[in-house]
Amino acid sequence: MAPLEGGFGLLTVLTLVLGLLAFGLLTAWQVAAIARSEYPRLSALEAMTTAVPLFLIVFSATYFMLSESVPGTFSEPLNRTDALYFTVTVFATVGFGDIVPVTETGRVLTTAQMVADLIVVGVIAKALFGAMKIAMHRRRAGDLPFTDEDDGP
Repeated sequence: MAPLEGGFGLLTVLTLVLGLLAFGLLTAWQVAAIARSEYPRLSALEAMTTAVPLFLIVFSATYFMLSESVPGTFSEPLNRTDALYFTVTVFATVGFGDIVPVTETGRVLTTAQMVADLIVVGVIAKALFGAMKIAMHRRRAGDLPFTDEDDGP
């Protein structure tokens, strides 16, 4: 349903950067919410189930628009489902087979996603679970006042 027509250009790159910035801000906000939460495990799970799909959709939309505007970028044209499939394939590091980036732009963008994937899996997951541990420690120590509003990410 997203309006992804218009091709790949400066606006697409800007949208990718803004999408990744939104992902970063969402993650930072969620880390703080987890640290204050009465139910930090649930809050960490909620954070992962909102942040990771946002991250994947940002790259998927970018691949789709790139494939639309530069048809030879991938080994086959990508529709929205193919772009999401390719994004998840890169994120899951299961390797390529049926869809591969062919052009330099496609390979640079895929490489950028691979680096971002490592950051998401390593640094951000560690931050989310670190905040969860802090909240659990505070909860056991009785240092954390709770309200009904503290549990949501």
